[in-house]
Amino acid sequence: MSYKSDIEIAREANMLPIQQIGAKLDIPEKDLLPFGHDKAKISAEFIKAQRDGADGKLVLVTAINPTPAGEGKTTTTVGLGDGLNALGKKAMICIREASLGPCFGMKGGAAGGGYAQVVPMEEMNLHFTGDFHAITSAHNLLSAMIDNHIYWGNELEIDQRRVTWRRVVDMNDRALRDIVTSLGGISNGFPRQAGFDITVASEVMAILCLALDIADLQKRLGDIIVAYRRDRTPVYCRDIKADGAMTVLLSQAMQPNLVQTLENNPAFVHGGPFANIAHGCNSVVATTTALKLADYVVTEAGFGADLGAEKFMNIKCRKARIAPSVVVLVATVRAMKMNGGVAKADLGSENVAAVQAGCPNLGRHIENMKSFGVPVVVAVNHFVTDTDAEVATLQHYVTEQGSEAIVSKHWEHGSKGALDLAKRVAEIADANMANFAPIYPDEMPLLEKIETIAKRIYHADEVIADQKICDQLRQWEDQGYGNLPVCMAKTQYSFSTDPTLRGAPTGHSVPVREVRLSAGAGFIVAICGEIMTMPGLPRVPSAEAIMLNDQGQIEGLF
Repeated sequence: MSYKSDIEIAREANMLPIQQIGAKLDIPEKDLLPFGHDKAKISAEFIKAQRDGADGKLVLVTAINPTPAGEGKTTTTVGLGDGLNALGKKAMICIREASLGPCFGMKGGAAGGGYAQVVPMEEMNLHFTGDFHAITSAHNLLSAMIDNHIYWGNELEIDQRRVTWRRVVDMNDRALRDIVTSLGGISNGFPRQAGFDITVASEVMAILCLALDIADLQKRLGDIIVAYRRDRTPVYCRDIKADGAMTVLLSQAMQPNLVQTLENNPAFVHGGPFANIAHGCNSVVATTTALKLADYVVTEAGFGADLGAEKFMNIKCRKARIAPSVVVLVATVRAMKMNGGVAKADLGSENVAAVQAGCPNLGRHIENMKSFGVPVVVAVNHFVTDTDAEVATLQHYVTEQGSEAIVSKHWEHGSKGALDLAKRVAEIADANMANFAPIYPDEMPLLEKIETIAKRIYHADEVIADQKICDQLRQWEDQGYGNLPVCMAKTQYSFSTDPTLRGAPTGHSVPVREVRLSAGAGFIVAICGEIMTMPGLPRVPSAEAIMLNDQGQIEGLF
């Protein structure tokens, strides 16, 4: 049997005018700012007016550690949202925007797949409504104003060796990781070592995704620490007087983007921090607004549950004062076999023993999610090569872990393939079974927070941090930042910091290479192992295959 490609399916979508999608959520046309016919931003006035309403049920979709076999977290998020609507529930989804870097690198698009997609898919994976460009511009405006302040006399007495604010670009470009600026003579400023991160790693991105409203956005931007003086006192963004102009650049980007699924159900797509180097969730504004507009909100957290879901629970839920009613943990038979040692080329052949051998990775994630006090359902994202025996093995394993695994065929059948999963998720959410709590309190010392995540989530034996890092953490505690949560930056491919170590490893160590204070976003970043905040392109980047065909259509993007 031959199947249509994702892009072929997306191009055949019967999209409704975005005003009709807004009407499903009772959003008046005057509160929609259209970008063409099929996407729109929601007005700040409408969002503010919803704050006193009752909240719907929040469903978090997460997954096992990603493998080249594919898991389908976004596809499951979309399929589950469509399935809930097919059951007559008022449901919507909340996902992140795609970064251009991975789209032209190796990851491809980020809008779901098969018959469980969000559209317009091509525009979502490219410039969309310009939010990432606004974030990049706001971030780099601050960079320019810091260097300009130093050039015109440095009244704030910034120590040029201690400027911590790097520049950003929404592209994978390893050549920009470490650079020297202001070469070429006196008129170009004072030369210093600097560097670039990818836009999704910007603290401005994190701030946009955690801010409650435009006033909170400006306050958080003002709280950004950009440099230190010789006496080690911090220099803030507000000292540079950049926070107002940055807020202006971000004012429209702050408004969530409304689009639709292939089945014409509403979706918010907003924000895009990576879960391996940032907190990996869509914006608080989008999620909290959706909870006022729908009875069920399905959202996702990036990469495996050890990264995105952990940060969703410990950072986003803590900051936004929200809590999930149920966690949907996505797994595939193919990924279980790969965790069990099967090569990608051999995944099409039945191998029950490999499925069994690979299941401990899934079991670790189930255990971790339950530790937050939230019930867990495993969604078996079905592939046509899965055999009944392999599926039964996976389901039996999950049952032994005290959860249940439900096969979902949303990729192939859309909402019809997700009805069983949707029914069970709704039942659990409606039963109010969750008793959510983060795994560490605000008052715990910063190093202990890092150790708690490493030992309870990664099952590491120890955290390795040199004296310089320990001293830095204590200094931040003395300055009043000790109550902040921790954002772990590490490889997404393993519970450990070794990307080749699959399954459920134990007895490993977590080396902390660097710590960064994101005072505006409101968390401490612990950079572990060899993780980079500016990715590089692979040997054969996806960009080589992306082009316009003779019909003017985009090829190779997804």
